[in-house]
Amino acid sequence: RGLRTNLIPEAPSHRRRHTLPASEFRCLTPEDAASVFEIEREAFISVLGICPLYLDEIKHFLSLCPELSLGWFQEGRLVAFIIGSLWDEERLTQESLTLHRPGGHTVHLHVLAVHHTFRGQGKGSMLMWRYLYHLGSQPAVRRAVLMCEDALVPFYQSLGFHLVGPCAITLGSLTFTELQCFMRGHISLRRNSGC
Repeated sequence: RGLRTNLIPEAPSHRRRHTLPASEFRCLTPEDAASVFEIEREAFISVLGICPLYLDEIKHFLSLCPELSLGWFQEGRLVAFIIGSLWDEERLTQESLTLHRPGGHTVHLHVLAVHHTFRGQGKGSMLMWRYLYHLGSQPAVRRAVLMCEDALVPFYQSLGFHLVGPCAITLGSLTFTELQCFMRGHISLRRNSGC
C-alpha cells in the first residue's frame, strides 16, 4: 500500500518550466546580427535614409570585437544594443566607420538603437550607462567617441560625453558632431561588467 502520486498528473501551474531571464545584458555575437539589423534599419532608415551599419558590417564587427558590443534582452528578445570597435586616432575619419584597430585605446561607438516598441522608456540611457561600465572594465580602453546629429548632442552630454567639435565625416548632406567620454572620468565603472 504505497502512495501512488506518480499516477496523478501535476496541475499545470505546479510544473517547473524553463523561463528566460526577465532582463539580461550581454555582449552580442554574430548570431545576433539579424536581430540587430532589424532594429537598426527601422530606427535609422525612416529618419536618416541610411543605416550606420549594414548587415555584413554588423557581422564583421561582432566577429572581430564582440566584447565592444552590448545587447539588452528582455525575455530572450533583443530590445536595444550598442556596437563599437577600437580606433587608434584622435578624431574619427571615414576609415573609422568600417575598421577595427586592435591596438587602439579608443572605442568608436558606431550605433546605439532601441526597438521602436521600447523607445521613450529610458532604455537608451540605461544601456549607455551599462556600456560605459562595461568599457570601464577593459584596461586598454581610455575613451569612447561617437558621432551624432546635433539634435542628439544633449542626450549624449547627459551621459557624460563632451563635445569634440564638428565631425570630419559627412554622409551626403548629413553632418555630425563628434563627442567623447574619457574612462578615467568613470573610475567607479572599472569593475566586472558581466560580458
